[in-house]
Amino acid sequence: MTKELQVAALENGTAIDHIPTEEVFKVVTLLGLQRLNNRITIGNNLKSKKMGAKGIIKVSDKFFAEDEINRIALVAPKVNLNIIKNFEVVEKKNVALPDEIIEIVKCNNPKCITNNEPMKTRFHVIDKEKVELQCHYCELKIRKEEIVLK
Repeated sequence: MTKELQVAALENGTAIDHIPTEEVFKVVTLLGLQRLNNRITIGNNLKSKKMGAKGIIKVSDKFFAEDEINRIALVAPKVNLNIIKNFEVVEKKNVALPDEIIEIVKCNNPKCITNNEPMKTRFHVIDKEKVELQCHYCELKIRKEEIVLK
């Protein structure tokens, strides 16, 4: 049996693996990848023993800051991050939701001050496993499937 690469190897950069297929392009948006000039490979609906199908994003010559990575956890809390140097995985990371999310998510309450005044949104993460947020200002609770990215 021959082993076949589903996505090209990366010399240096970050591979974001085990992304649920329906969340791949949200991850692209969350990380602002469309604004980068780096070589980016996006694979979706790839075979996965663990998930059935998965997505993967490889970003050449880019190493993300912790707060950038934690954004991914909003939509894909179980992704793996592989830091690659000279074609070798030098570090593996799991993403984790921070305790607070600022300026990434829009409040779903039309009467919330953040939707009526020019100010940053701020949410407390009240359930990291199920991904449930609560607005700091109006206290509205938002479940993962209701999250609207700014």
